[in-house]
Amino acid sequence: MSDANEFKITQVVDNGQMVQLTLIENVSTEPVSQKQMIIENVSNKLDAETKEQVMPLLEAILQAQPTVNIKSYQQTQMTMAMPKSRYDSMGRPQVGNIVAVDLKKI
Repeated sequence: MSDANEFKITQVVDNGQMVQLTLIENVSTEPVSQKQMIIENVSNKLDAETKEQVMPLLEAILQAQPTVNIKSYQQTQMTMAMPKSRYDSMGRPQVGNIVAVDLKKI
């Protein structure tokens, strides 16, 4: 199984002989409101007539609740160390650059 992903470099530590890169998966996540998730789930489970009666009440109830944003995707993070010569041969990527990482079981 192979899974090549793009990772964004979040930290570079260079001690002269070894370079350590901290990477986080390069995916776009947007916060999802807990209120919105509740409204969508209730809406999907009700028929049109019941939805027409219940949704205004549900929205009124949820207006009093604080908005809690949750992330819809948990990103993979990794740290790797490599010899300085290998880092140089990669083109010396810096914080914010994107690198491809190929992960597979062999």
